Amino acid sequence: MSACPNADQTDTRDGTTMTTSPAHVAPDAGASTLARELTPAVGAAAQIVRRNIARFADEYPDDTTHHNRYPLRPASGPFPEGANRDWTTGFVPGQQWLAWQLTGDEQFRAAAARHALDFERRQRAGEDLDTHDLGFLYTLACVAPWRLTGDQDARAAALAAADHLMGRFLEPAGIIQAWGDLDDPEQRGRTIIDSLMNMPLLSWAFEQTGEQRYADAVRRHTAQLAEHIVRADDSTFHTFHWDPVTGQPLRGTTAQGAGDDSCWARGQAWGIYGFALNFQATGSQELLVAAERCADYFLAHLPADHVAFWDLDFTDGDGQPRDSSAAAIAACGLHELARVEPDGARADAYAGAGVQILRALVAGYTPAAEGVDSDALLLHAVYSLPAGWGIDEGCLWGDYFYLEALARHTLADWKRYW
Repeated sequence: MSACPNADQTDTRDGTTMTTSPAHVAPDAGASTLARELTPAVGAAAQIVRRNIARFADEYPDDTTHHNRYPLRPASGPFPEGANRDWTTGFVPGQQWLAWQLTGDEQFRAAAARHALDFERRQRAGEDLDTHDLGFLYTLACVAPWRLTGDQDARAAALAAADHLMGRFLEPAGIIQAWGDLDDPEQRGRTIIDSLMNMPLLSWAFEQTGEQRYADAVRRHTAQLAEHIVRADDSTFHTFHWDPVTGQPLRGTTAQGAGDDSCWARGQAWGIYGFALNFQATGSQELLVAAERCADYFLAHLPADHVAFWDLDFTDGDGQPRDSSAAAIAACGLHELARVEPDGARADAYAGAGVQILRALVAGYTPAAEGVDSDALLLHAVYSLPAGWGIDEGCLWGDYFYLEALARHTLADWKRYW
């Protein structure tokens, strides 16, 4: 297929960038059999993204669908309905940038660029920035347009967000705190496995500026997670606590898994993808091993149709809901891990497993597969079963990672935003 916008792009510390024109979804004669197979799924997904632009314009949908429809993000405190707040809004422009690369339709680029402006405004106004999820937010909303179009304002906003994220780094524990005010005794010293996906914002900031503090934070934080959040049996804790004064590791817990000692499926998927990404940023073999361990455990605990239940302690016959978003994340993570796995046989196994999961999603977990009308690209996800949120619904991150998985297999030389 033709090159995607960033296929030949170089972004450098002096702020220069090269871009190319977007790829189109229709595969040419040289496209792989898999790319041709996935072309209808890409078209169906892009059509939903297009329809959601018409429906929501520059406002933001809620985290999950309600009966297959995304409502507007509810008003909260000083924020009106549809406002840019909380941790999931970056997945909206993330989908739009992917859709532009996949189709060449300028409608997607224009919508995503407007969201980039709103994320720049959010950063300048200091609105809802006290979160470690600035990596999720600003990688997709601002680093992506910098990589794809050379947007200097987006670059500046992403660098400012990286600086803000550094404010959550705790010495001597060597971690970035996940939730809550830094003085909150319940949350101080706690991080979560999702944080692995926030580290690429700091690695990008190091690449852009050469400031070692960013790289040091990534190295220390990810080393702590590799040592303590991955258990001896290769499963993972959702969250882990350190003493913020002494740095002593304390205990693992969960907020979204079935129990403190269970293995929350989405967390294990974050481990596959996040450790693989951070291995490339740090060169630490410990992180490559952690990614392999997470992948091996995840794959060994899948049901017959290869789409994980919401917690990997459950399997066929348990009557528990699936989490298609965990499957989509894992499909991306396995593809990324296969790219860097030095053992050829293992690399082939990871790549093949990722494709198997993606095919299962296309065949059984999309609106087209079920013959339903939905705002979501992917059905049957779980946000948080213990909290009762978004159970058996679509979700913004599931939609994004599903579309990213499709891009990975249909766009030659596609380069990740992370």
